[in-house]
Amino acid sequence: MREHGVAGASARTIAAAAGVNQALVFYHYGSVDELLGVACRQATRQRVDAFAGRFAAVTSLRELLQVGRELHTEELAQGNVSVLAQLLAAAQSGDRLAEPTGAAFQLWTDEIEAVLNRLLTGSPVAEVADIPGLARAVAAAFVGIELYEGVDPAGAQRALEALDQLAVLVEVVDELGPLARRALKSRIKKART
Repeated sequence: MREHGVAGASARTIAAAAGVNQALVFYHYGSVDELLGVACRQATRQRVDAFAGRFAAVTSLRELLQVGRELHTEELAQGNVSVLAQLLAAAQSGDRLAEPTGAAFQLWTDEIEAVLNRLLTGSPVAEVADIPGLARAVAAAFVGIELYEGVDPAGAQRALEALDQLAVLVEVVDELGPLARRALKSRIKKART
């Protein structure tokens, strides 16, 4: 997919790259889209596993952002950002790639959600944040920033800096004393009703 793109990934090109008969693509996977879906999930699982230790070591939202930046740098260098963009575009017009692309995306979201649950437990932020929804928003934001960087690198950098500023705000809220935290929780409850 890095060489030919999603549109150029045919049974013929795949078989030629693998040095096998193209009939094997259909025999084992049924279609090129099914093979691409399996490859997407498998490659994503490998990437998630490679970063699992880094996610587990995160102790702040700013560290989570730093892991995201490191991940982005590696994904860009390997050509995975381009592949992701193509898969997301192809998934818009067909369910055959939407499901496996979504499942692969969910692997990242699950890692982010686990970190957010760990970091925000007991935080006043947890009072208003839908953690699973927030994990999806973070994952989607990174994909968006990765794609946006291709057309506006400075704008993508500003977006990352804005996320870092939000992380600082959460840290400040978490460092409030007991009286201020109670007042904040009370205000949050009132705002939610």
